[in-house]
Amino acid sequence: MKIEGTHLVNASRARVFQSLIDPEVLQRCIPGCERLEKTADDTFSATIRAGVGAIKGVFTGTVRLEDMRPPEHYRIVVEGKGSPGFMKGAGDLDLEEQGDGTLIKYTGDLQLGGTIAGVGQRMIQGTAKMMAAQFFTALEVEAKAVAGEPPPKHGFFRTALRWFSGWLRRLFASSSVPRH
Repeated sequence: MKIEGTHLVNASRARVFQSLIDPEVLQRCIPGCERLEKTADDTFSATIRAGVGAIKGVFTGTVRLEDMRPPEHYRIVVEGKGSPGFMKGAGDLDLEEQGDGTLIKYTGDLQLGGTIAGVGQRMIQGTAKMMAAQFFTALEVEAKAVAGEPPPKHGFFRTALRWFSGWLRRLFASSSVPRH
């Protein structure tokens, strides 16, 4: 299954890239991530609680960062398994400066097996889009955080509220542009 999209983060490209490779930041931003520990250079062991529809469970596996070209690109390779099945995936993240912000373009392939694969592609893609929106909303808060301050708090409702308020800001900003 293909997954792709874009997300505009209101922070500098260097700051966004640094946040994307920081395991502590990633653990706080990845929905359901309970553990992300460095095991080697650019390789991590992870535990993630996730699911689609009524099928939920805990996945353990590895995450590798490859083809790193700071601050513009890297590839992430993920493998995990758990009681609901297994997942394998790889994706590319490209970061482009866009004014004061950073446009993140992501593309990837995901393979699922086991019980979770029986849920249906539409439901899986919907869940993947929702998780991506949660991740990038939390990432933006992290990238804007001031060094030396405690890390921002995340959670489903906090992240959903941040996403909704950002959506409203974009909606009203685009509607205030004069049309000719």
